Amino acid sequence: MEVSSLASQVSTQASAQISAQMSLLLLRKTLDLQAANIAGLVQSAAPVSAPSNPPHLGNSIDVMA
Repeated sequence: MEVSSLASQVSTQASAQISAQMSLLLLRKTLDLQAANIAGLVQSAAPVSAPSNPPHLGNSIDVMA
């Protein structure tokens, strides 16, 4: 095996490894951004409010009507 061929293979493997690391970094950043967006949406959702009816309404059903 020639030295130039070996150097070419090492260079190719190194660039492939760097490319894989950058892809993984981009994926992590994307997931972090999506998690932040979801957290913002959850916080902006309106909280469930208590019903405005008096407490005695809706507690029983008249089945003899």
